[in-house]
Amino acid sequence: MTLSFDLLLGFALFALVTSITPGPNNTMLLASGVNFGFNRTIAHMLGITCGFFVLVVAVGFGLGAVFQTYPLLYTLLRYVGAAYLLYLAWKIAHSGPVSDSDRGESKPISFLGAAAFQWVNPKAWIMAIGAISTYTPLQGYFTNVIVIAAVFALINLPSVSVWAACGTLLRNVLKDRRWLRVFNWGMAALLVISLYPLLLDSFS
Repeated sequence: MTLSFDLLLGFALFALVTSITPGPNNTMLLASGVNFGFNRTIAHMLGITCGFFVLVVAVGFGLGAVFQTYPLLYTLLRYVGAAYLLYLAWKIAHSGPVSDSDRGESKPISFLGAAAFQWVNPKAWIMAIGAISTYTPLQGYFTNVIVIAAVFALINLPSVSVWAACGTLLRNVLKDRRWLRVFNWGMAALLVISLYPLLLDSFS
């Protein structure tokens, strides 16, 4: 089976739904849009998309098989990701409005930081494995992996940008420091809640 138009269309819908629905990346982009504005969040968005592209290619070229052979590595990666998510939640909860005087101190997540985060992001792994296992035909496999990763990236970038844009629109509403604090704590709580599937799987 080759990568037909119908299969590509079905995959595009999968990529859109998984990219635009809530998750750690989109929660952090919403918070970054509120606290730093859209322009200062662009590097974060590009880092997510590029890092995820590399992850999909790596899974397609055999990294997923490594984790099947050595499941302890995958478990370790998941817990590193959980610890990093808790750290990011703490940073979001304690961030505040960025004034001209403290622009140099308070910074959004960098391109490299966002790209590296994809490797410890549980949702990103589920998306990548789902894309490769479900939508990548074996005939012309390596070419199909690149096509799948590229299409995912093209859909992912505008999808995640919506969240940063929504956060930017909320900046005026959240100019009051008290409401901004409530918002940031709410976003931090959502990040912590996103760890629930990992904890449920660990203790089941």
